[in-house]
This record gives sequence, C-alpha cells and structure tokens, in this order.
Amino acid sequence: MRRTVYLILTLPAVAMAQGWGNVGTPKEEEFTWTKWWIEPLFGGFWMAWTRATLAFFVFIFGFIAIMALIELRYPGGNERNGVLGLTTTRGDRLFIGLLGSAYVFLTWIGLFGTSIVVPLILSAAWIGFCFRKV
Repeated sequence: MRRTVYLILTLPAVAMAQGWGNVGTPKEEEFTWTKWWIEPLFGGFWMAWTRATLAFFVFIFGFIAIMALIELRYPGGNERNGVLGLTTTRGDRLFIGLLGSAYVFLTWIGLFGTSIVVPLILSAAWIGFCFRKV
C-alpha cells in the first residue's frame, strides 16, 4: 500500500520531468526555407498551390512559350538524328527531356526522400543532354 501511495505521488513529477507538462502549449516555430517553399499559398482550392507547384507550372509554360518563339523564328522543328537513333524535332527533344526529368525526380523521391537539389541538377543535365545529343 505504501508503494502505491508513493507511486501515485511521484508519477506527476516524473511526467513533468520528461516534458509532458508542455504538451498543450504551442511551440514557437522557426523559419525554414523548406517549410516556406511548401506552405499553401491559397486556401480552399481544389489543388494545393504552393510555391513549388507555382514554380513548376511557370517553368513548364515558360519553356513552351520559349519553344513557340524559337519555332516562329526558325520554323521546321530542326530535325536531326541523335544518339538514340531517332529522328527528333525540338518539341520531341523537349518532351523526352521533361519525361526523363519526371522519372529522375520520382526515382530520387522513392529512393532517397524529398530533398530536390540533386535531382534538379540531374534533370537540368538530362535536358541539356537531350537538346544537344538526342
């Protein structure tokens, strides 16, 4: 009986010593670039618009606009045979580059996690390779 009373009296002190007394208090969060990059921009949309998704769509539509301007300046698509043995145009090379970049990012996220610096460099190198050699 004496042990039970002792346990009941000391249990709150043990819980407080382990930090359980701070469970309900909000913690001040520090600024991190990762959190800033993926926090929602707008609420109540059907899609989670973050700075990362906005940058992605701006990049894609910007790339398509640049390709359209190049096509207006130099029509015909600039066909050539590359290292893959395919006859490709500028649009084909863009599609192959973007598709390969998507696979690079998905493979990286599946194997290593969500850090995107290395797959970004790999994807830029892949797109450069596609436009020069494919």
